Amino acid sequence: MSRSAARSLGRASARVTSSLTVAALAAAAVGLAVWSGVVQFDPMLLVGLALLAITVAAVVSSIEIVEAYEKRALTVFGEFRELLEPGLHVVPPFVSRTYPFDLRTQTLDVPQQEAITRDNSPVIADAVVYVRVMDAKRAFLEVEDYRNATSNLAQTTLRAALGDMELDETLSQREKINARIREELEGPTDEWGVRVEAVEVREVTPSGAVTGAMEQQTAAERRRRAMILEAQGERRSAVERAEGDKQADIVRAQGEKQSQILEAQGDAIATVLRAKSAESMGERAIVERGMDALTEIGTSPSTTYVLPQELTSMLSRYGRHLTGSDGAAGDGPPLESLGFDEETSELLGLDDIDSIAAGNGAGGMDFEMETADIERDAADE
Repeated sequence: MSRSAARSLGRASARVTSSLTVAALAAAAVGLAVWSGVVQFDPMLLVGLALLAITVAAVVSSIEIVEAYEKRALTVFGEFRELLEPGLHVVPPFVSRTYPFDLRTQTLDVPQQEAITRDNSPVIADAVVYVRVMDAKRAFLEVEDYRNATSNLAQTTLRAALGDMELDETLSQREKINARIREELEGPTDEWGVRVEAVEVREVTPSGAVTGAMEQQTAAERRRRAMILEAQGERRSAVERAEGDKQADIVRAQGEKQSQILEAQGDAIATVLRAKSAESMGERAIVERGMDALTEIGTSPSTTYVLPQELTSMLSRYGRHLTGSDGAAGDGPPLESLGFDEETSELLGLDDIDSIAAGNGAGGMDFEMETADIERDAADE
């Protein structure tokens, strides 16, 4: 017998029992009064009391109160008559029964089920199903106990769903299991007038041996990831260190190159300045030596010398610089040194030399002092 039918039968029995109890109490009171001599024995009085008790029992059994959250199926002599809506109803006494159906959402616990997954791993799972009665008449006529039937169907569907999945899927894809169970329950429960609102798998527990193996696998996976991360960190550190060494070598090489270029430019500038100084002082040195020779020659009064025209020209040109007076041939342009052609100037970097020599501040002064020193050394030589 279903639980709902048992509850309905219990309520009907309670109504009959209460009616009989009222009649029995009335009869006991009359009997006690007759026995004590208060009331004279009268058969009509007994009949009246019996009719009163029966009437009270009939009234009690004919009143049916339906709660606001339920409906009740009414049967008279075992035949379905109607569904009683919430409120007060009068039903045939003694021959009618009512079967209540709760229209609220009800929770059905699915007991723990042991299943074997597709990869032969034993697991234990349980679930909960939320249902609601949508048609009380069909729930009364189509199925003996819709709660028990829905729970049993959910158990078998849960085992079947776990058996079609691998262990990892059962642990990580519970939504898939929920959808599978709900889909399997919707067809039969619709015929029973019951709607499955939700299915939730509460827990999926592998066996102890499988749990230990899974823990070892997880630990190994974590160790592997840690080693990979450590190796990647070391590799990145080595790459960064090599890149830093490379940049440092490049900067050091560039500095050495720049230093060599500047040193070579300095040597070239010094060489050019020495050359220009030597060139400008060469003719003056020749003239000075010639003048010394002429001085010695002039000490002999009896000797006559003939000088070439080029020498007299040179004497006239350098006379002003040597003695402070004009030469015999008159004033002429000063003796100038020959210049360098474009290719030689570019090769020696004379433009850079001129720009350096023309610099202002401490740099220009240092360069002029260095140039003066170079010219003085050349003159001494």
